[in-house]
This record gives sequence, structure tokens and C-alpha cells, in this order.
Amino acid sequence: MNRSGHSAPPRTRPGRTPGLKEEHNASHRKVRARVEHAFARMKTWKILRDCRLKGDGVHHAMLGIARLHNLALAG
Repeated sequence: MNRSGHSAPPRTRPGRTPGLKEEHNASHRKVRARVEHAFARMKTWKILRDCRLKGDGVHHAMLGIARLHNLALAG
């Protein structure tokens, strides 16, 4: 147990990640990269920088922007 009272998971040798875990990590990396790129792109949109909505307003604005973005991608 460590100082916080929690036990750590068993360690594997460096470079020896089990097959299923390696597949999961690869999938997780791809999804995370897509999400991070989406957030980075949204941060450049002026409409969000100037957004001063309160409550559900931001949520609804984000949904609308995401739908318009997807529509633009679909062509």
C-alpha cells in the first residue's frame, strides 16, 4: 500500500504490455486525439470566444455549432 492507503496495480515489465491492454490503449489514443482536435478547433471559433450565455444557453449553442459543423463536413 502507498501513503494514501490504496494499493497499486501489479507492474509489468517495460515493453511488455498485455495484448488486450495494448489494443485498448491504441483505441483510446485515437479517440482522445479526435476529441482534443475537436476542442482545439472549437476554441478558434469567434462565436464561442464571445459567448456570454448563462445556464443551458452555452449547451444549446454548442449543440447547434456541432450540428452545423457536422453538416458542413457531410457536404
